[in-house]
Amino acid sequence: MEAKDNVIIKLTFQFALDIVKYCEGLQEDKKYVIANQLLKSGTSIGANIREAQNAESKTDFIHKFKISAKEIEETIYWLELCKFSESYPNVDELIEQINNISRIVNKIIITSKQK
Repeated sequence: MEAKDNVIIKLTFQFALDIVKYCEGLQEDKKYVIANQLLKSGTSIGANIREAQNAESKTDFIHKFKISAKEIEETIYWLELCKFSESYPNVDELIEQINNISRIVNKIIITSKQK
């Protein structure tokens, strides 16, 4: 399956682009610590999913997706901090995207374990 036909790859790539844009705005506002943390966790989700496409085994595939699931949780944490902190740009759309990605990733993990 090619990356362009893979829904989770498309979603995580678009999410990473949106995270980069959001974090650039945070850096302009001198909110460096959260910008850097969010940038790392938010972009690594898709990177791990891309790695999983060339997994050496089913176990390796599941492992890469579990790493992505952990990065998703960390990203949600940073986004919620932004949401509930004063003077941070709106993150509702990013939270909606990450929740959708989380549902799909967890479904892939569960399905992969059953095969």
